Amino acid sequence: MDNAATTQALPEVADVVKDVMCNRYGNPSSLHNRGFEAEKIIKDARESIAKTLKCSPDNIIFTSGGTEGNNMALVGGALANQREGKHIITTCYEHASVYRPLMYLEDNMGFEVTYLPVDKNGRVELDALKDALREDTIIVSIMHVNNEIGSVNDIYEIGNIVKEYNKNIIYHVDAIQSYGKIMINAKRSKADFITVSGHKIHGPKGTGFVFKSDNVKVHPIIHGGGQQKNFRSGTENVPGIAGLKVAADFMYGNMSDHAEHFFKIKKMLKEKCESIEGVTVNACEELEATAPHVLSVSFEGVRSEVLLHALEDRGVFVSSGSACSSNHPGISHALQAIGVDKNLLESTIRFSFSVFTTAEMIDYTVEQIEDLLPMLRKYVKR
Repeated sequence: MDNAATTQALPEVADVVKDVMCNRYGNPSSLHNRGFEAEKIIKDARESIAKTLKCSPDNIIFTSGGTEGNNMALVGGALANQREGKHIITTCYEHASVYRPLMYLEDNMGFEVTYLPVDKNGRVELDALKDALREDTIIVSIMHVNNEIGSVNDIYEIGNIVKEYNKNIIYHVDAIQSYGKIMINAKRSKADFITVSGHKIHGPKGTGFVFKSDNVKVHPIIHGGGQQKNFRSGTENVPGIAGLKVAADFMYGNMSDHAEHFFKIKKMLKEKCESIEGVTVNACEELEATAPHVLSVSFEGVRSEVLLHALEDRGVFVSSGSACSSNHPGISHALQAIGVDKNLLESTIRFSFSVFTTAEMIDYTVEQIEDLLPMLRKYVKR
């Protein structure tokens, strides 16, 4: 029940990774047949993944995952465009792999960052974006799906607003929680960077890619042998890229079926949780307007980490925040941003689903919650 943190690799992914590691292990920069074979694996993956975004294969740069991709877009983009200005716009509830690089730019490089508010459903307030745009704005970075509450931003309307104001502003979309679950058209979004992580879609950890538009300026943040047209040096992770292709093909080849499955599971858990006394579902007034695989739920009278470990003892694994930020997350920026009652900020759990999540798992999870809550509430500190 913690699939927004990571997903189980598909058996087909594990098979192809092992095969490439053990049998097709050439260096793609080598000039012999083994090298050409490895290069073809990368080429095929790039072409396949480009189809999912309806873009050119030349727009795809393979990375080690979402954090590297976000740093490439933000730090690399800021350094390449700082002569035009040093103002950056983002939201108040971005993932740490976005707000930490922006803090670095702000604290060490003289950039200024504006943080946009969101409404009670966790969507960026577009009027605030319009008001924040300035002549010296060089980057707008907006996450597509929030990793904690599952809210979905309209990346197409945001792209229109940004590019109508100034077509030269870099528009970055963190699609790490949306890719594979929601269709994304790179051209229609007008994004200059779209970042993706492989292990969120049943691919290998340590894999991902960045969509980079044709004309955007970016300074490489990794220097070396000049691979991937100098945008990301280093010998490519050929086994991981092969596995990423298999995962992307699977997610996009069955996307409508997956979405139907996710929403069915999510609706089931939402309704069951809402029937329990003292339980509140967050940012989910319109189920179909949210991401299909994330549900945020607050449990009055119980600290989230206490409930997390109690459920863990019953074989149910959930999250009390962003697992990618820290093993000991603080108060959630996302929950604060949508106005969750202060008494519930430390009593909120994130449930997140995958293609392997079943209705029986939901039933079992709710049974354990109903059994645990009365006992755990007896011991809450007053």
